[in-house]
Amino acid sequence: MRLIDYLSVPYRLEAQTVELSDGSWVRLVAYPELPGCAAQSAVVEDALSELEHKRIEIIVSMIRAGRAPPVPRPPLTDCDPTWVASQVGVSHELVALIDREGLTIVPEQQLSF
Repeated sequence: MRLIDYLSVPYRLEAQTVELSDGSWVRLVAYPELPGCAAQSAVVEDALSELEHKRIEIIVSMIRAGRAPPVPRPPLTDCDPTWVASQVGVSHELVALIDREGLTIVPEQQLSF
C-alpha cells in the first residue's frame, strides 16, 4: 500500500465530553484502532483537528519505522489526505511526502475485509 492509501483508511472515532474538577468541560476524541491517537480540547473542532494531525503523524511514523499501520477497513477512494494534512497544520515537508504519487513505503500486507 502507498502512504496515501494508509492515510485514507477510515478509523472509528470515539468522542466524549467530560467535566473537570474545576467545573470546566473538555472534549476527548480518539481513534482507538490506532494506538496512541487521542486528543482533547475545550473546543470540539480543535480536538478533532489535533486528532487528525496526530493520526497523520502516527501513521507516517509507523511507516518510517517499517511497521504497517492498522487497516481495519479498506481505504476510502473519495478522500484527499493531502488536503486534510494541510488543513490541520501538518508540516509542508510532510504534505509534500503525502502528495507524491506511487510512493510505497511498506510492503503490502494481507488484508481481509
